[in-house]
Parts: sequence; structure tokens; C-alpha cells
Amino acid sequence: MQLIDGNAIAESIIEELTAEVGALEGKKPTVAFIRVGDDPASVSYVRKKERTAERIGIESRLHLFPENVSKEELFAQIDALNGDPDVNGILIQAPLPKHIDETETFNRVAPGKDVDGFNTVNIGKLCQEDGSGFVACTPAGIVELIDRSGIETEGKHVVVLGRSQIVGKPAALLMMRKAVPGNATVTVCHSRTKNLPEVTRQADILIAAIGRPNFVTGDMVKDGVAVIDVGINRVEDASKKRGYRLVGDVEFEAVSPKASQITPVPGGVGPMTVAMLMHNTLRAFKAAQ
Repeated sequence: MQLIDGNAIAESIIEELTAEVGALEGKKPTVAFIRVGDDPASVSYVRKKERTAERIGIESRLHLFPENVSKEELFAQIDALNGDPDVNGILIQAPLPKHIDETETFNRVAPGKDVDGFNTVNIGKLCQEDGSGFVACTPAGIVELIDRSGIETEGKHVVVLGRSQIVGKPAALLMMRKAVPGNATVTVCHSRTKNLPEVTRQADILIAAIGRPNFVTGDMVKDGVAVIDVGINRVEDASKKRGYRLVGDVEFEAVSPKASQITPVPGGVGPMTVAMLMHNTLRAFKAAQ
């Protein structure tokens, strides 16, 4: 079993980006972050993104709004950033409060600045295999992990657990596209799938993005499977100072002995998401030039 080290792979991408940004003369890429409310996970994610941007040499601007911000006020800020030639990428940190529709908000971001890849235009470009669009950062990170770990996808059976707009659907589209990595036969499973273990046992590559701790057990996979665990779940653990630990959607101890390759949680897909956001921001900057 080979552990896929997402930290190391993300680090190499960040080093590549740092060299590329360092060689730029004049203006540097700029990304704007919008955070609504003080959700602790959102605060931590945005801080991590700011630190990574700073390391690479990408400028970042943070726009904070209270939980009760009106849609009009939030959209006015997005419109201002859309119109600002100095801003190359715009990231809206999810989750948003209940009274603001996420899809409508993501679609407010200009497609050329939508470095998160959530705008309908960019999702449509992914469907059409038009490489000029932006791909959502987590699925893009999964593809990089697969590519840089030497996992063969062509002709393989990829099973994606989860059908979210943010991970499951784009990951499935990337795996079935006419490209490498890609050219796979893809099955998407979700909460309504019948005989789920029967399906997951057919997977050569399993992408687990279902948001349920330790959901995939040892009897749900075949020997030699490559496992990409996208889940980040908090489970109570009195032995930890924080009172919890992070686990994936895959029961690591039971699945890893059967896997040829597997990502850990934490330290697998997570770091890749931030690296790909920076990659998209540099692409947006270059397109704007």
C-alpha cells in the first residue's frame, strides 16, 4: 500500500507557482476572498488560503460581512470586484447564511474571475471539455493527485461516492473526459443507490465524497483499489486536546490494507484544494493580461 502524500504534492505545486509568480514583472496576481459570518471552519480555511497566497506572491484582499448581510449588499460587493481590473480571482467562502442562495451568489461572480469553478458557465465548459474554463478546486486537486501519483485511469472503473456540485459531479466529468487522467468508465453513487457495496467493490479507483465519517468499510472495496478520500469529518475524541479528531469518509484502518494507493485524512486532498485555487488565480491573471 502506497500512501498518497497530498501535502508533498501540494507543496511541489506551490513551489512551481512561486517560481512562476516570482518571474513576473510588474503587476502580481490578486485574489479577493469574501467571507460571511464567523463560522470557525470558514475562518480557518480563508486564513490558510491567505497564507498560501502570500507565500506564492499572490496578493489577497479579504472582504468580511456579518451573518445578517443583505443579498443586495453582498451582490454589490461582488459586482464591484467583477469590475475591478486589479482583481483577477474572486472566492466566496461557503457555507453562506440560509437567506442567501449559494448558486445565485456563485453565478454573480464573472466567469473569468470564478477561480472556484462554481459558475454555471465554467461548469458548462467542463461538460463540453472546453479547457478555457475553471474547474472546481477540489476535483482539480483530485486529478492532480491521481496524475502525479501515477494512477492509471484509462479504461478503469471509477466509482464516485457523492453527487455534489462542488466535488462529485465535476470529479465524475473529469474522469470520463477524453483526456489523461480521464477516459474512465464512471459510476456515480449517492444516498439512493441500491446495493452500494456491490457497486463500490467493482471500483478500480474509488473517490469518496459523501460527507459521512468512516462510511466506506473494508468489505466495500476490492484488493488493489486506489482510494481518494475527500471527506473531512470531525468526530469526538476525548484523548485529543481539541476534543475531536479529523477522519475521512473511508475507514482508513480497514480499507488501507486492501488498497494499492490511498490518501490520508488530513494530509490528502485538503492541501490540494488550496494549491489548485492558487493555480486558477494565476491562470485568471494570465488570461486578463
